[in-house]
This record gives sequence, C-alpha cells and structure tokens, in this order.
Amino acid sequence: MTSRFDGRTAIVTGASRGIGLAIAQRLVSEGARVCITARKPEPLQEAVTALGGPEHAIGIPGRADDPEHQDAAIAATLEAFGSVDLFVNNTGINPVYGRMVDLDLDAARKIFEVNALSAISWVQKVYKAWLAEHGGAIVNVSSVAGIKPAPGIGFYGATKAMLSHITEELAVELGPNIRVNGVAPAVVKTRFAEALYEGREEKVAAAYPLNRLGLPEDVAGAVAFLLSEDAAWVTGRTLVLDGGVTLTGGV
Repeated sequence: MTSRFDGRTAIVTGASRGIGLAIAQRLVSEGARVCITARKPEPLQEAVTALGGPEHAIGIPGRADDPEHQDAAIAATLEAFGSVDLFVNNTGINPVYGRMVDLDLDAARKIFEVNALSAISWVQKVYKAWLAEHGGAIVNVSSVAGIKPAPGIGFYGATKAMLSHITEELAVELGPNIRVNGVAPAVVKTRFAEALYEGREEKVAAAYPLNRLGLPEDVAGAVAFLLSEDAAWVTGRTLVLDGGVTLTGGV
C-alpha cells in the first residue's frame, strides 16, 4: 500500500461492517485517520479496534440522518485528528421489498431521508466545518439500482439515482477545491445484500461477465482512488462497479 493519505482524515458513515468498514480499512492502510459511524455502539467499537484503535480511528454511534449525530461526529473528528479532509457517505437503508405501487409511504420517507437527504446534510456540515476553507474530496456510495429499474427495490433505486444527481450538482457547486464523486456497486457480498444472493450465489454470479459477485474490498479500492490525488481531474462522476453485469442487461 502507498501512503497517499498521510496526514489526512476521513469520516466514513455506516462503517461498522461491510463496504463502509472495508473503505475505512483501505484508507487507514494508506495512512489516513478515520472517524466511522453506525447506529449500534458495540459493533462500532469492535470496528475501531480492528482499525488499530484510537491512534487511527474513532467511532461515533448514531443515526445517519440525525443532525445532532452529524454535528457530534464532525466535532469529535476535529478534536481527535484536527481536520476532515475526506468524506464518504456510505449509509443506505432499504427496509422494504416489493412493488412501488404497494410501497408504504412512511417507509419511503425514511429511505429518502437516510439515502438522499442526509447526504446533503452531512456535506453541508463538513463543508462549513472544514472543506470550504481547506478543500478536500467526497465520495457518495450509490448503486446500480439507481441506473436502471430494479424490481422489488425500486424506491431504494430511486433514492440512489437522486444521490448520483446530487453528486453531480455538488461537483459543479464545490469545484475547484472540492471534488465530489460516487460509486455505484452491483451486488456485493455483505449482510445488507444477502437477500439478493443467499442460497443461489452461483446462479446470480453467472449473469456477471466476471463470474463473481463483488466484495467490499472491490468498492474500497475504487473509493480510495476517487478520494486520492490520483483522481485529481475527476469530479461529478459515479463509477459503476458491477463486474460487467449491466452490460448484459442485469442489475
């Protein structure tokens, strides 16, 4: 690994496990210090320990769409490490499955608030606290479900499509000193996505030209690239990470 993030600090939301934790691990391995967030304190503390303890990471529990939690995480990061140079909006929820015409609208509001609206709130706060004066980079974790219809998870996909558009708008507004990009993974082997492949992984993976599902590390590598100076001329783009499946008509 390189040391391309030496002296830099990142906040990664939804990072007690899965894709978020893999992103945090990749950033730490390349020299960054990280603040990770998640709802449950115990798994979050376990993740902090796995990242090397307080010298490398802190964990602030709370709901991603809670403004007070956002304020607390940013303040704690500044106190512990002195900067917030990088922000990764990884938190996403999808508590429902089924046709959009049958969708419970209260559930829809919650999905929207967490997947799209809270991303704007986080960026507003990180911008005011650090990025406006010092610059930096942001990555939003979207989904291939936001690229084309995804039956059963349609509203989730709609919020991820909105997140990709938010990425573009922020890139235009915040350049040249702040770059904003996104990643759009297909099915990645995490607890969040288990329902999409559990018990039939080989069949699901057969639709992918690379003949496998994604791993959290696949997403982490792409996010690290977009946050780094290796991507210094990249902004407003959402990188599709799909093992080629969208080329064959799948999601």
